[in-house]
Amino acid sequence: MIKSLFLGAGLAAAIAAGAGAARPVLAPAQIETVAAAPPKVTGYLPNNDIDGEAVIGPPPAVESIAGQADRAAYLETRKAAGSARWALAIKDNDLWNGGALERYSCALGRVIGPQATPVTYRILRRVEIDVRTVGTPPKEHYNRTRPPIGDDRPICVPREDWMKTNASYPSGHAMTGWAWGLILGELAPARLGKLMEAGGAIGDSRVICGVHYRSDVEAGRKLGASLVARLHADPAFQKDLAAARAELKHGRATAPLSCAA
Repeated sequence: MIKSLFLGAGLAAAIAAGAGAARPVLAPAQIETVAAAPPKVTGYLPNNDIDGEAVIGPPPAVESIAGQADRAAYLETRKAAGSARWALAIKDNDLWNGGALERYSCALGRVIGPQATPVTYRILRRVEIDVRTVGTPPKEHYNRTRPPIGDDRPICVPREDWMKTNASYPSGHAMTGWAWGLILGELAPARLGKLMEAGGAIGDSRVICGVHYRSDVEAGRKLGASLVARLHADPAFQKDLAAARAELKHGRATAPLSCAA
């Protein structure tokens, strides 16, 4: 029963079949690598603008059906270690440096970066900062321990001390990935499906990697959607969104992407 709940999300099947291995592969000249966030970039929202705790509620109790499903999913996905999908989860861990952004570039059909699409890129930067602003309070409030703590099974990133203090619920990567997919999908409605697929894959990678439970990812997506809804009432975001729409419509086309099928 527990396993079926997780498999219903399609993640285990994707691992077994290698789905998601259709990794965007950009030619080296098409990847815009960013070492660090540009200076003087801030989010759109002030602190305490969204009550994240109320939006997502608490994580499932360990002994609940959902809590047991979370644990079963963690154990099942340890079998993915060394697989092609595992390698993608490693790349997705870095949202900026040629990893996760590749997914969105290929889904959008345009290179996303500070030179190719500066307005669109800056929106993603600002929203990622908002994810931290909105997501940190519920993380600290619920203080859920990450799945690998106290467990020596493989995870896709090096074990570091921050994992002991940075709580698991909600997933910031999943929140960012979902929010980006929604925003880019609004800018390019014809590509919404592919963009949301990219956003979903970012969250799935956190489960495969072993650094989050499935319910952490689901909560991140829910909070990410709430963040985007709130941003639509922000004049600065609306102004940037209009500028990004014009940028994608009228901007100079970049070289064709070379993405895996």
